[in-house]
Amino acid sequence: MKRKTVYFLCTGNSCRSQMADGLLTTIGGERFEVLSAGLEAHGLNPRAVQVMQEIGIDISKNHSEIIDSDILKRADYIITLCGHADEHCPVVNNPSATRWHWGFDDPAQAKGTDEEIMDEFRQVRDAIRDRIERFVDTGE
Repeated sequence: MKRKTVYFLCTGNSCRSQMADGLLTTIGGERFEVLSAGLEAHGLNPRAVQVMQEIGIDISKNHSEIIDSDILKRADYIITLCGHADEHCPVVNNPSATRWHWGFDDPAQAKGTDEEIMDEFRQVRDAIRDRIERFVDTGE
């Protein structure tokens, strides 16, 4: 059975889309080809790497990528994770792609102590994990 291609998009491909990439690869990687990108490449956020390591997922080798129009054309699912990417995503000339917006707060914008900021990263990670588990279980 051909694996479906899931393309996670965010503004900078540094936090939310990277966490979603790592989570879906771990939870449903045998069923999905998982890719992520951003409108810009901001580099991999070290806090995202750290909170993913806390749950046993290593995204430290991931790279921050810019949206690739060829992947957009062949993706089965195009999922934006932030409002900015949803509003500014390039026109998708792929009528067979399912396009969803799963909005999550940007943990890189969190303010407070180091622990408060890390808690925000954990909350966003866990919310993304819950949404991905539902997607893998139900296809929605």
